[in-house]
Amino acid sequence: MSKQSKAKRDKRKKQQPKRPINRLNAQQPVQNHAVLTNEEGQVVAAIGLQGTEWLLAIGGQTMGNADNPVPMLAMLKHLSNVQEKEGRKVNLEYSTQLQQLIDDLAADEGKTADEYLAQLVSEFEGVEGEEGEDAETAADAGDDAKVADEAGTDADADAAPAASDDKPQA
Repeated sequence: MSKQSKAKRDKRKKQQPKRPINRLNAQQPVQNHAVLTNEEGQVVAAIGLQGTEWLLAIGGQTMGNADNPVPMLAMLKHLSNVQEKEGRKVNLEYSTQLQQLIDDLAADEGKTADEYLAQLVSEFEGVEGEEGEDAETAADAGDDAKVADEAGTDADADAAPAASDDKPQA
């Protein structure tokens, strides 16, 4: 090796064009497949595909991910319906790839795509009703507890054997 070999090598490196650094876990770009916009044209929520993972973004933040985007689309459709009931104008658009996925799933169940999506949306509407009922049931349970406290120890003595007969306690 010559004494100038390091200097020649350094000079050669400086003359070469810069190469981008390829990271092993580089983030892939997100492709939007469903977009819910308000009347001003602002994006309210979106479903995108990043690699093989479907992402749900609401209000500019990623809220979740899944392997199947159809439940997320049903959620956006439900959100769209709720917004329209409140008098706000919203627009939900989705890609042909997502439409094809819905068509395939609907065909497997012997339904049209609209019927299939409407069924999924109705499941979200049922969840809202159940949450309201759960809140009412909890309030009723609180009222029952107040009545039992006011009744005194007789109510507690009657309640204890009934609870032990139904299920074993841990």
